[in-house]
Amino acid sequence: MTNLAIAANGLRKSYGDKVVLDGVDLNVPEGTIFSLLGPNGAGKTTAVKILSTLISADPASGAIRVGGHDLTTAPQAVRASIGVTGQFSAVDNLITGEENMLLMADLQHLPKREGHRTAAELLERFDLTDAARKPASTYSGGMKRRLDLAMTLVGNPRIIFLDEPTTGLDPRSRHNMWQIIRELVSDGVTVFLTTQYLEEADELADRIAVLNDGKIAAEGTAKELKRLIPGGHVRLRFTDPTSYQSAAFALHDATRDDESLSLQIPSDGSQRELRAILDRLDSATIEADELTVHTPDLDDVFFALTGGGANVPTQPKEAVR
Repeated sequence: MTNLAIAANGLRKSYGDKVVLDGVDLNVPEGTIFSLLGPNGAGKTTAVKILSTLISADPASGAIRVGGHDLTTAPQAVRASIGVTGQFSAVDNLITGEENMLLMADLQHLPKREGHRTAAELLERFDLTDAARKPASTYSGGMKRRLDLAMTLVGNPRIIFLDEPTTGLDPRSRHNMWQIIRELVSDGVTVFLTTQYLEEADELADRIAVLNDGKIAAEGTAKELKRLIPGGHVRLRFTDPTSYQSAAFALHDATRDDESLSLQIPSDGSQRELRAILDRLDSATIEADELTVHTPDLDDVFFALTGGGANVPTQPKEAVR
């Protein structure tokens, strides 16, 4: 059985009458990327703060273990095994990138020589060597986020919490950060990622949980979550009205759009269903001018589970084989 880097049972947190986390269960295997999605105020950052020992869970919470250590009885051991890159950069703009790194090395109580070696290696790894002795205030947003993550890695943590790490970055910088995250996981690091970029979770995460109103609305792989949402279809468009009418007769279960001469057929987008539709057209000697396949994406899942779309079950269907 795969070891769990993070195991939280019945995670609860309230502020007065405001319930932020209401019995959340989280299980994150070692060496994977786990993504927690949710709208603003859903409790994502609160979960990260609890798991990283920055705040305490409510006493009614169940057992919580991070890096194999009990969060309540061994918080120092938890802190020694984790790194945190928060929503807002921890970079000190008044000093250079190298000085930021050496400051983190001092905070980690590394010997001076080891601290300098670690700082130099990480600056090179994150392509910051040329800018190392320039004030961090001169760095671009992408450079600051890379420096922020490099600072997190000074203590060689095996579990990293990334709380919306690419917010505000341009597409190129975001993709660069994705590559860095993949490389970390390939080295055996576990990443707990919160993000509002659904494409980011789709690209990176091994498993995804959607948090809404303090509870997990659904959890699974990206493929499993997408299968929760109805509405997949194949769209056929025609330029010849006669061919369109013939296709509408052959595909009697299709929804017609007479103005655009297009037909929409419910489909899960599988090769089997697509072949069945094409076989029906071939049998009637009909050829569509355009065929497009639409399958639900994580945007559809997100809106459905957080109140912006169709009702869906709360658990994924059987995993795709």
